[in-house]
Amino acid sequence: MTDADDVTTQSSTVAEWTRALAGSKGSPGGGAGTGVMLAIAASLASMVAGYTEPKEHQQEELASLHARARALREDALQLADDDAAASEAFGAAFHLDRGPERDEAIHRASVGAAKASAVLGERAVAAIDDLDWLASYGNPALIADVVVGCGALRAAVAGARTNVSFDLATLRSAGATLEQVREQHPALWASVEQLSSALERIDRLTAAVDDRAAPTDAG
Repeated sequence: MTDADDVTTQSSTVAEWTRALAGSKGSPGGGAGTGVMLAIAASLASMVAGYTEPKEHQQEELASLHARARALREDALQLADDDAAASEAFGAAFHLDRGPERDEAIHRASVGAAKASAVLGERAVAAIDDLDWLASYGNPALIADVVVGCGALRAAVAGARTNVSFDLATLRSAGATLEQVREQHPALWASVEQLSSALERIDRLTAAVDDRAAPTDAG
């Protein structure tokens, strides 16, 4: 498979997909990479859940967590491909001749890209609770995998936050001010702050278990 237009997370090898990501095309780009990072976090959560032997009163909770992680892995890969498609529209808009049609295309593409990133970020934030649970009750031999999962999840949240913010700011290219953008898209604007708060939460979770995950660095 050599045509970058045919490369998706669903049909490509890791080598093919990352080769497309490395190309000077922008689709897939950072947003799609964010989706893949979320899929990695979900995969590690699923793995740890599968190795965990719960106490009797935790069985249902762990089963639900495991099911969410498996579903999130699949959804995150689809979100990565959706973002790649949004990136195509984003790039195409900026190649139009200057004028009202270009401004409208930039507006549509920017809002579409911001919404795609916000959805991905929302799914990533919802996964924090599951990694937190696994850090406390998961198989202790796999705490390092939990922390790696937290790292991947942090990358996903950070990527979503940055992309939503950047895409909203791009609306200025269509003639809007940042104040107008905030008034016109309050939910997307608020999601940037929510994702920033989520980053702090992931950092606290990681720091709380670092002595168990990396004991040689504890001193």
